[in-house]
Amino acid sequence: MSETSQSATGLRRRAKRLRRARIGVVITACAVSVLALLLLAAAWRDDQLINADKGVTSAEVLSAGRLRSAVIYVTPDGVTHNPKVGVLYPTKLTAGERINVEYRRSDPDLVRVAGRDVRVAIIPMLSVVAVAWLIALPLLWLLGSPPTRWLASFNAARSRWSRPRRES
Repeated sequence: MSETSQSATGLRRRAKRLRRARIGVVITACAVSVLALLLLAAAWRDDQLINADKGVTSAEVLSAGRLRSAVIYVTPDGVTHNPKVGVLYPTKLTAGERINVEYRRSDPDLVRVAGRDVRVAIIPMLSVVAVAWLIALPLLWLLGSPPTRWLASFNAARSRWSRPRRES
């Protein structure tokens, strides 16, 4: 094999690896975005379930964290509940605090802090998506895919789809 053919083979391998790396970055950023959206959809579903069969009571915060807080409360039928997954939307709670909670009467382990709903999760979800893409876009650029190439590909695809149709 000549030196130029070895060099050409090496360049093809490098181009293939860079392409695979770019695809991996895009897939990862898309997966993070989809997972964040699914998390928001799950929170919305939980809110709908609670709203459809809502019970309200006071609870005591046993432990408080940024992402999970444990509460204990008694339902009107006299049963004490301590949900294993904690309370939904637990931000700014402190241990020992008495709070009002809303729960699903048919499933008392599904409980949220009263007055909070899925709107509390929108900004964190958007920030996760933004950070994912703020990391992905410079990586794509470093891997040899400048924004001018993205725009050219986008415009080419758009022109294919937006051609006027001939009337028959």
